[in-house]
Amino acid sequence: MADSGIEILASANQFFENLGLSELYAQLAVSILVFILFLIIGWVVEHVFEHYFKKLAKKTKTKLDDEILKNVKRPIYFLVIFFGISYFVHNLSIVSQYVDQVIVDNIFLLIEVLLVAYIFTRVTNVLFAWYAERQERKKKASQHILFVFRGIFNGIAYLIAFFVFMALAGIDLTGLAIGGAATAIVIGFALQSVLSDFFSAFSIYFDRPFEIGDYIIVGEYSGTVTKIGMKSTRVQLLQGEELVLPNSELTKASVRNFKKMKKRRISFSFGVTYDTSTKKLKKIPGFIKDIINPEKLEHVHRLDRVHFTEFGDFSLNFDVVFYVKTKDYAKFRDTQQAINFAIKETFEKEGIEMAFPTQTIFLNK
Repeated sequence: MADSGIEILASANQFFENLGLSELYAQLAVSILVFILFLIIGWVVEHVFEHYFKKLAKKTKTKLDDEILKNVKRPIYFLVIFFGISYFVHNLSIVSQYVDQVIVDNIFLLIEVLLVAYIFTRVTNVLFAWYAERQERKKKASQHILFVFRGIFNGIAYLIAFFVFMALAGIDLTGLAIGGAATAIVIGFALQSVLSDFFSAFSIYFDRPFEIGDYIIVGEYSGTVTKIGMKSTRVQLLQGEELVLPNSELTKASVRNFKKMKKRRISFSFGVTYDTSTKKLKKIPGFIKDIINPEKLEHVHRLDRVHFTEFGDFSLNFDVVFYVKTKDYAKFRDTQQAINFAIKETFEKEGIEMAFPTQTIFLNK
């Protein structure tokens, strides 16, 4: 109890005793009046929430403030009433005849501190739910990780509340702190592998090297991320099977994320036969530039280069490099297919033959 509150109660008790009431009845009268006062305060608090804050929240565009008010109104009302009950009990000296007053005060103090922590966690839970809903619409976060993170946050809030209670109650925390530290070290060693995956999950969540729905390559595996859990991440491979990767391995490995790609660099080559004339060879780069044209092909970003590069074993070889402005693998393949068709049609029209492995044999007569 606050010293000022105790002094006010003592003064009120003395006032009623001066009116002729016995000590017990004076304390009971003061306790009832104090409890009624807290009931009135509680009613005022609820009235303010219901008729002022609630109407104010309806004027805002977001539903976040409405949910916060909805979740804290009742707990705050109970907290005020509980303060009234604690003052009511503390003021009655008859209680101390049967129970140690310090124990009673500490019980009420613990409940009050836990109620404050409960109100705080109700607010944070609303914020977590609001954030999770936003991330779910964007399909960017694992709801499982958010759920676990919320539980951890709530646990920390109640742990802090417990230590606050211990400090306010004047209880020595030295032995408890040493025992807790030793226990934490033992548990940490026993669960080293699990905790490594656990903290790696939070590293993935906050660093965001990839998100659900991203196409990634890890080592020799490639596929789409379907779930990011607390211990492992699941990837749907192109072959159809599901790959389960420990989070600790993912944070150590090199991950190629194709969804982060702004544009894709494409390189391909083709060859024409050796009997192709020099005049036609010189026209080929122009044909390719006309085919791979951003104005003609939707997803082409730009043509980088096209060169006659080498005299191969069976063909005269050309290398082509261009960029497409899409992350979609299927669209990239559609674009490459359209280019291949156009090259084949142009070469057929111009009488240029595509090369294939051939061998010329000279016979001596």
